[in-house]
Order: sequence, then structure tokens, then C-alpha cells
Amino acid sequence: MRRGIAAIAGRCIEDIRQPKSKLQSIEITPRLADFRRRATGCKILSVGRIGKRVVLELDCPDRIVLEPRMSGLIMLAEPPDDLHLRLVFDLSGDSAAAELLFWDQRGLGVVRLVSPEQFLQHYGPDKVGPDALEISAETLRQRLGKSTRAVKVALLDQQALAGVGNLYASEILHRAGIHPATACRRLRPAQWGKIHAVMREVLDAAILHKGSTLRDGTYRIARSQAGSYQHCHWVYQRAGERCQKCGRAEIVRVVQCGRSTFFCPACQRAPRGD
Repeated sequence: MRRGIAAIAGRCIEDIRQPKSKLQSIEITPRLADFRRRATGCKILSVGRIGKRVVLELDCPDRIVLEPRMSGLIMLAEPPDDLHLRLVFDLSGDSAAAELLFWDQRGLGVVRLVSPEQFLQHYGPDKVGPDALEISAETLRQRLGKSTRAVKVALLDQQALAGVGNLYASEILHRAGIHPATACRRLRPAQWGKIHAVMREVLDAAILHKGSTLRDGTYRIARSQAGSYQHCHWVYQRAGERCQKCGRAEIVRVVQCGRSTFFCPACQRAPRGD
């Protein structure tokens, strides 16, 4: 998403609109009138990211933080429908990037305009963990290695490690050969090293393929282009299919903390007692 909208850097925000809808609004902070007053006329200096959030750096002290959450899309054109179009930023310049669209089917997304102090309060190092593409193997082990939680659950903790989503946690652990229910504290340093290496491989490949568009077809990037990493999944949404890695067992689906987890019981054996 961040790479897809990078072309808006250098554009000025001319207006901010919330399309009329009977749906409950997403969280917009501060209220739209104040948001518009503070952000209109500001230039977007750069498009950044912190964990699973897109950050627009402005030429005023404030920043805009866009949190897509489970079903949000940040686009330049062609949203899946108009019904779930939640917020529109009108931008200066030609029609190639004249609008920034925030679309959200479930309405769980958040858009915030924050001061430098508020940015640290909400997204500082005590709120958002080290980025999954930058953290070292040793720091990963230090942050998660003493936890009694299942490793799959711990990988999703954005305060401990920023950027790993549910789908990718399943793929990472399968490639690392680690059962998702294994308690973090039972993993050896070598296993943490394997998780770290595979995590980088999976996330780099997913970014290269522009993410995963699943069976519902909802996920899109900037100009309504589907991702293609779903064709690289080894376990996610493949319950009942033969494991592509070992060929000896079928992929199993379980639920951990309300989220679907997929794994191969042959490749990823549960340690005794877990």
C-alpha cells in the first residue's frame, strides 16, 4: 500500500471529504472539521510506514496516520465500491494522483491527524515494536523468547514486533518448521534464528508480489490491482490439501485467539506438553 501511493509525495492537500453514507463512520481523529482545518493546504513531503500503518509526513508539524486494519484499503483510484468509501483526500496536481482514497468494508480502520507529541504517545517505541524487516534475530529472541504465549500469537503482538499479520505468521512458521502452538520460551536460539530468516524471506516476497488477494477478492493496491502472493501460500487457506513441502500430511486449520492458523502436522510437530 505504501509503495502504491508513493506518487502523492509532493502534492498538497486541497480538501478532505467524508462521502455520505448510512454506514457507521470509521474512527477519524480529530473530528473532520478540525482535521480539515489543520491539514488542508499542507504538502505531503513523504509517504512512510510504521508497522501496519501508512504515515504521511506533512510540511506542517502534524502527520496523518492511516490504519487499514483488517479490511481497509488505501488507494488512488477504482475502489471496490462506493458504499464503503470512508474518506477522500483531494490533492493538487494532475489526475494521475488527484485523490487519496480510504476504503474500508468492515469499518474498523482509523485515520488520525497527530502532533509530534501525539505521534510518540500512540506510535512511540513503547507502543509499536521494532519493524519485522529491520529487527535483528537476537532482538527478536529477546523480545519474545521468554513469553509463555504460543509463538503464532506472539508474532502478532504489534507492541513486541511490528508488521507481521495473521496470514504471514502462518506462512513463516510453516517454512521454519515450528508448530504454531509452541510456547515461545520453549524455542531454542537456533529456532529463533530460523524464524527471523524466514520472516524476512516471506515478507520480502510478499511485498514483491504486492500482497495477497484472497478468495473474497477484496484486497487491492493503489489502482485496484490485485496482489499475487496468494499463489505462493503453502498453508494459508489450504486446510485439507496435501502439504506442498513434505507431501505426507494434510494442512490443518485451528483457531488461536480468534484468528485462523494453518499448519502441517508432519512438518510442524508440537513439542510434548504443548
